Amino acid sequence: MTFSSTDKYLLRPAALLLLAGACTLGACEQEEGKLEGPVPTPGFTVQLNTTQFPVVATFTNTTPDGFVNQWDFGDGSPTESGVGLNTVTHTYNRPNTYQAKLTVGARGGSNATTQTVTIPTACSNAAFAIIAGCGGTGSSAWTFSDQPGAIKKLSASGAVISSSAAPLDPCQADDQFSFANNFAFGYDAAGGTYSGTSCGTDRSGNTTFIFKPNGSLGQIILQGKRTFIGLSDSVVNKTYDILEASPTRLRLQGTNPDGTKTEVTFMPQLSPIDKAKQFLTGGSSRTWVLDNAAQAVIVVGPGDSDPTGYYAGGSPNTLPGCQADDEFTFTTANQFIYDAKAETFVAGSPGSCQAPRSGSSAFTFGAASGAGIAQFELTSPSAFIGVTDAANRIYRIQSIDNQHMVLRAGPPSGAVVHTIKLRVK
Repeated sequence: MTFSSTDKYLLRPAALLLLAGACTLGACEQEEGKLEGPVPTPGFTVQLNTTQFPVVATFTNTTPDGFVNQWDFGDGSPTESGVGLNTVTHTYNRPNTYQAKLTVGARGGSNATTQTVTIPTACSNAAFAIIAGCGGTGSSAWTFSDQPGAIKKLSASGAVISSSAAPLDPCQADDQFSFANNFAFGYDAAGGTYSGTSCGTDRSGNTTFIFKPNGSLGQIILQGKRTFIGLSDSVVNKTYDILEASPTRLRLQGTNPDGTKTEVTFMPQLSPIDKAKQFLTGGSSRTWVLDNAAQAVIVVGPGDSDPTGYYAGGSPNTLPGCQADDEFTFTTANQFIYDAKAETFVAGSPGSCQAPRSGSSAFTFGAASGAGIAQFELTSPSAFIGVTDAANRIYRIQSIDNQHMVLRAGPPSGAVVHTIKLRVK
C-alpha cells in the first residue's frame, strides 16, 4: 500500500494495520495503490460517572471524517482499536490525572489528540476511607465482632428475628474480609466456611467491588459470582448497605431474597499487640475491676517460671471490700485513671484499708518483655493496679479478651511477680 506525497500525516503503524484490514474488507476504496481523502481532525468527549467507584469514563469520538479509531486511556491498560469504535467505556481503579489519547485513521492518513482526565478519589468519603484503610496501607481486614449480636436476622420492617450469641463458632469467627482502596475484595475462610449449622468447604476467594456513596454512608456491591460478606447466603444483588463505619466497628446490612435482612457487625483484624490495646481500652475508654468472683484473683511468685510459688491465691469473693470495688480505666489516649472509691487496700503485714489513693497517670504501650502478649508501663511513681507493693509499674498482659484480662506486674525473673485477674466493669 502506498500513499500520495501530498499526505501531511503518515498513518501510524497501529492505524495502518487497522486501515489495511478495513480496506481488505472493502471499507475503503483503493485507486492505483493510493488512499485519498482529508487527514482527520480528531476530537472526543469524556463523561465520568462519579456516582460510584471505581469511576467509569465514557469516551465518545467526535471526529467527522475518520473511521478507524484507537483509544489509549493513559493508565497503562491495553489500548482499544477498531473500525467504527466511536464510543468506549473504561474503568479507572486509581485516582489520578491521566492523558487519554485518541488516534483516528482515515483515507488521507491518521492524526491524534489527547485530553486530560482527572479521576477523583473515593478516600474522601469517610466510610470508605475506614473500610479500605486509606489512611494507612491502603487495605483493611475485618473479622466478625466478638460481641453478642454480631449476626442478626431482621424482618423487612427491621424487627429482630434472631441474634447470634458470643462467641461464634470458631469456623466462622476466624473468617477475614479485606477491602483495598483499588476496589479489590478478599475473603479468607482459614480452612472452612461456616454454612447452615456446620463448618463446610473453604470458599476463600478474591473479587472486586463497587462503592456507591449514596444514602447515609454508602453501599458495597461485590462483583464476583458466589462471593459474599459475612454469611455465605448471598444477599440480593450482592449489595450491602453500610450502617456504621468507625476504626473499631463496621456494620453492614443486606436484603435477602425472601425480603428479610441480614445485619453483620465486624471488628478490625489487628496485630496481637494492637488487638490487646483494643480490648484494654474498648476502642475509646474502658473500666476494669478485680475479678473477685474468680478463683485465685491475685497470685504471687518469684518469677515467670513459678508465678504462684509465694502465694497461690484465695477463694472466690474473698478480697477486702475496699480492694474489690477499685476501678481502673484505660483510654486510647494512653491515660490511666484509678478510682479507689472510699478507701485503698494497702499491702503489708497485715494489709489494711487506708485513705484512697485515687489518681491518674499516662502510660506507654508496646511489646512484652518476657511472657505476655503486650505490656504497658504507668509513668506516675504513685500509680498501681490491684496491689500497692508490685516490683515495678510495668504490667504484662498475659491474656485478654473483651471481658477478662490477666496482668503480671514485675520482671520475668529476679524479683517478685504479681499475677492479677480483672474483668470489665
